[in-house]
Amino acid sequence: MRDTILSVVLAINILCGVLVYFMPDMGNVILLTIATAITSLAIYDAFIQKKHSLMRAFPVIARLRWVFEEEREKIQQYFIEDDLNGKPINREKRSIVYQRSKKEIETVPFGTQHNVYAKGYEFVKHSLFPKDHHHIGGDRVIIGSDKCSQKYDASIVNISAMSFGSLSKNAIMALNQGAKMGNFAHNTGEGGISPYHLQGGDLIFQVGTGYFGAGKSVGGKRVFDPEVFGKNAVRPEVKMVEIKLSQGAKPGHGGILPAKKNTKEIAEIRSVEPFTRVDSPPGHDAFSNFEEMIEFIQQVRDLSGGKPVGIKFCVGDNDEIEAMIKAFADANNYPDYIAVDGGEGGTGSAPLEFSNYIGTPLLEGLSFVNKTLKKYGLKGQIKIIASGKAIDAFDIIKYMALGADAIGMARSFMLSLGCIQARECNLDTCPVGVATQEKDLVKALVVEYKNVRVKNYHNKTISAVKEMTAAMGKGSITEIESKHIFRRDRGGEITSLDKIYYPEEEVLMY
Repeated sequence: MRDTILSVVLAINILCGVLVYFMPDMGNVILLTIATAITSLAIYDAFIQKKHSLMRAFPVIARLRWVFEEEREKIQQYFIEDDLNGKPINREKRSIVYQRSKKEIETVPFGTQHNVYAKGYEFVKHSLFPKDHHHIGGDRVIIGSDKCSQKYDASIVNISAMSFGSLSKNAIMALNQGAKMGNFAHNTGEGGISPYHLQGGDLIFQVGTGYFGAGKSVGGKRVFDPEVFGKNAVRPEVKMVEIKLSQGAKPGHGGILPAKKNTKEIAEIRSVEPFTRVDSPPGHDAFSNFEEMIEFIQQVRDLSGGKPVGIKFCVGDNDEIEAMIKAFADANNYPDYIAVDGGEGGTGSAPLEFSNYIGTPLLEGLSFVNKTLKKYGLKGQIKIIASGKAIDAFDIIKYMALGADAIGMARSFMLSLGCIQARECNLDTCPVGVATQEKDLVKALVVEYKNVRVKNYHNKTISAVKEMTAAMGKGSITEIESKHIFRRDRGGEITSLDKIYYPEEEVLMY
């Protein structure tokens, strides 16, 4: 094949040369130049370069492989996938975010595309006596235990953790301004509080294992610093503090900020060396057991002036999680909320094995934490925030039915900003300016337009939750329980989620 390709390329080059000899106009000269360049490239591929065997066997033509590979995601998204099979978020889900954020038509014609008889199909049952959705309650929740003096009245839907660094400054500003307009909270992510977070929106200040905005570097090691943390925690914009133990996309690993994204500005905010990859430690230096964790939670609560303090983790070893919750009960001291992240959680950068094979999926993790809190009598004190690819009203209702008091959403709010799921977050080449630090790309995201879309998406999704709740005949979102959500199993039978995730409670009833 190599000889055939070289012969064809060489023949075309000779023909172009003959054409120029007899008809020496500019167009033919350009054609000869192109042909000569291709011939030179073919000779280089076939005889000079030794790195790629495919190019040696198929000169020039093999280069198309890299072109198609580079554009594979876009080709698949625009020309191959249907409305339901796109990954990680399908087109139907992406479309509902775009439509709600832009206030476009969000109804669908000709019925559902879902196979309602397929294994795993989920739904709720409606009532013959639906309520007026304009009067449905339960869209806000008070977070704060009896250990907290500054309880927070939170929306049931808030922006989950995404750092400045992972996202652009324009994306952060649009999210925070949208949160202010819609009266909901914006989690800073573990990268600390930047000027772009301070746009008036309520903040959940996340403290990760790198202690960015909450610590300093000592001998090349990041350590918690009460003074640094306190200055940020007492800001009026900060309504809650979140201690991140792990996240769903890479539990037990720690955050990753690629070197390309670590600009001088970001490095200054995080107190690290610019243009270097920043890996957060997998665990906290400030504590190493449950007793020390409880002391740290109380220290953080005191330094913040009594604001709610939560812990975030993806469920791993069930026995370990239960031992932690038991320690909270025994000490009569505990966090004000637990943010449960699912193994399906998203991130800008994660090792493949951690993203795919570590961490309990959200439904199992959420239900386990919920029943364990009940077991030790702490559900009334510790609220649960669930995070795991929630997009639409059904996702929110399902998670709340399984025990969540509020929902954290990250990728869905990225979509409201205009994210097209290009999956280039770790390359600093996000084409819509959401997950990049490249200046020209960041400018593409116009804050004063996108902030309204963030607010619209939040508000219309809350309205959709109320409409679904009303259709079920409930007067408040808080009335929905796991027995109200149904799933078709592999045998074709319909089973309520309480029988799947809380079978022991059914047994106790008898």
